Amino acid sequence: MSVQSTSSGFSVLRNRNFSFYLLARVLGTLAVQMQSVAIGWQVYEITGNLFDLGLIGLAQFAPFLALILFAGHAADRYNRRTIIALCMSVQLLCSLLLLGFTLSGSHVVWPVFAILVLFGSARAFMAPATQAILKNMVPLESFGAAVALSSSTFHVAVIAGPVLGGLLYLAGPRSVYLTSAALLLCSVILMSRTKSVPQALNTAPATWHTVLEGLRFVRSRPIVLGAISLDLFAVLFGGATALLPAYARDVLHAGPTGLGLLRTAPGAGAALCTIVLAMMPIRRHVGAFMFGGVALFGVATLVLGATASFAVALAALFLLGVGDMVSVYIRHLLVQFETPDAIRGRVSAVNSVFIGASNELGEFESGLTAGWFGLVRAILLGGAATLVVTGVWARAFPVLSRMDRFPHHGKAPSA
Repeated sequence: MSVQSTSSGFSVLRNRNFSFYLLARVLGTLAVQMQSVAIGWQVYEITGNLFDLGLIGLAQFAPFLALILFAGHAADRYNRRTIIALCMSVQLLCSLLLLGFTLSGSHVVWPVFAILVLFGSARAFMAPATQAILKNMVPLESFGAAVALSSSTFHVAVIAGPVLGGLLYLAGPRSVYLTSAALLLCSVILMSRTKSVPQALNTAPATWHTVLEGLRFVRSRPIVLGAISLDLFAVLFGGATALLPAYARDVLHAGPTGLGLLRTAPGAGAALCTIVLAMMPIRRHVGAFMFGGVALFGVATLVLGATASFAVALAALFLLGVGDMVSVYIRHLLVQFETPDAIRGRVSAVNSVFIGASNELGEFESGLTAGWFGLVRAILLGGAATLVVTGVWARAFPVLSRMDRFPHHGKAPSA
C-alpha cells in the first residue's frame, strides 16, 4: 500500500462503523491512561512501597496470561464488535469500583489489586478482538489509512491521558476515576451503536488444538517469532515506566502533574514517530530499523536512570517512545502480512501475550528489582539488559536482523 494523500486518508472517516469504533477506542484509551496515573500515585501514596508498584502490573498480567489464548479463540468464533463492547463495559465497572474504593477512605490496597485482576481479564478478551477487527471494518483499499488514523489517535490519547490524569489528581483520585467512568460510558455507547461486520468465523469447538493454533502459527514463522519475542524481552527488562511514580517523587521531586508529563513523554515520542512513518514508511533495512529501535529503547532507559534532571528525563522518555514505536510498527506489519483472517484473533492473542508480558510483567520485574537493588540501579540494570537482549537476538535470529524488505511485499503500507 502506498502513502495516501491527506484527503484520501481522512475519507475513511466517512465509514460510520470505523468512525464510531475509532472514537470509542480513543475515549477508552484516554480513560485508561488517566486512570493508570491515579492508581500508581494513589498506591504509592498509601504504602510507599516500590514492590507495590510492580504488583500493579502483575495484577493485570496474571489474568491476561491465563485467559488470552481462549480470548483469541473467542475473537475468531464470536462477533468481535460484541466482545469489545462487553469488555469496555467491564472496564467501566472497574472505574466505578476504584471510585468506590477511594470514597471508602481505605488504607489497605489489596482491593485495588483485585479490581485490576478484573480489568486485566477484560483486557485479555479485548486485545485480540481489537487487533483483528480493523481489517473487517474497512475496505482493503482503505486499510492503510485506517491503520494510520487508528495508530495516530491512539497515541494522542496516550499523550493526553496521563497529563489530564495528573492535573485531575490535584483534586483527588476520585475526580480521575469519575472522569474515566464517564469516558468509558461514552465508549460503550459508541461501540454498541456500530453495526456487525462480516468476519471469517471459526466454528470449531474450543479444544486445546484450536486454542493453540495461533501459537503453532507463530512458531512456524521464525521472522514473526523473532520480532515479537525481541520486543517481549527487551521491554520486559526495560520497563522503567512502572517506577515513574517513585522516580518523579523521590528523584525529580515532582508532584502528580510532573508524573503525568513523564508518563506522556513516551506517547509523544511514539506519536511523532507514527507521523513520520505514515509519511515515510519503512521499505528497506527492516531488520536494522527494528533492532535499532530496540537499542534506542535501551539507551534511553540508561539515560533515564542516570539523570536527576526533569528535562533530560522527559527527553529520554520521548526517545524511549520513538524506539518502541519503530519496533511495534514492524512487528504489527509482519503479523498482519502473514496471518489469514480465520486465525487472526488467535495470532493476535499470541502477539498480545508478548505485549502484555513485556508491559505488565515488565512492571512487576521493575518493582521487584527496585525493591532489591534500589530505584536508580533497577532502571540502569533494565536498560543494560535491554541492550544485551538486542545483541543476543541479532545473533539468534539472523534472518530477522538482516532482513531488507518485508516478506512477500516489496514495500510497507503506511503506519
